[in-house]
Amino acid sequence: AGLGLPQWAAYAGAGALGLAGFGGLTRGRTGRAWVLGLFGRYRGTVRRTGLLWVSPLVPRRRIDVRLRHWRSEPMPAADANGIPLSVAVLVVWRVRDTARAALGIDDHEVYLRECVEAALARVRVAAPGGSRGAAEAAGEALTRLVARETGAVGLEVYSVRPARVEYAPEVAEAMHRRSVAALDARDRAGALTSVVDSVEDTVTRLAMRGLVDLDDGERKVLVRDLTVAFCAGRRETIP
Repeated sequence: AGLGLPQWAAYAGAGALGLAGFGGLTRGRTGRAWVLGLFGRYRGTVRRTGLLWVSPLVPRRRIDVRLRHWRSEPMPAADANGIPLSVAVLVVWRVRDTARAALGIDDHEVYLRECVEAALARVRVAAPGGSRGAAEAAGEALTRLVARETGAVGLEVYSVRPARVEYAPEVAEAMHRRSVAALDARDRAGALTSVVDSVEDTVTRLAMRGLVDLDDGERKVLVRDLTVAFCAGRRETIP
């Protein structure tokens, strides 16, 4: 005789319940959590793994709570003398409070990057070729600043370390010429010290063996001639 309105209503209700039941099935994974919110209010966090059911009427947002490594793009910084640098940092961090990370800020990853940029503007990074102690001190200072700024939004920062430090493009060529000049001056000073030591050793041996008997004037002349000879010899051996 056909179905009446009550039967259609019952079938429709059963279908809606079936869709709601299957629609709420999801799979929880290790290191990931679901943040639940309803009407702008926090309703809880689901951290279980495996097959589980969450009401499809409650909006959910998936958050990665694993320990994560982030290598930044080159960011502007400066060394102790105010010379511009380009620094890429390695950040080790994780989401500690899922509610704050998901609902307290629009995008916690963007906020982390902005905090790193702000910290680099305040901390003096060791220049390329600087001491290891200065680099470690800069990394510790960056870690403290970023951890303090990101703790309010539920992030836990373990370390912020400069992974690559270079001079900024606008000063890279000038700093390269400066470093080459410093190396050249160091080589010249080392060569002069070697020549002086060789001359002193030669004059001392001649005097100790009694091969020469020189007064002060003759000794100065001999030292001068030996110095010129040794310097000329070093220049000839340089390719």
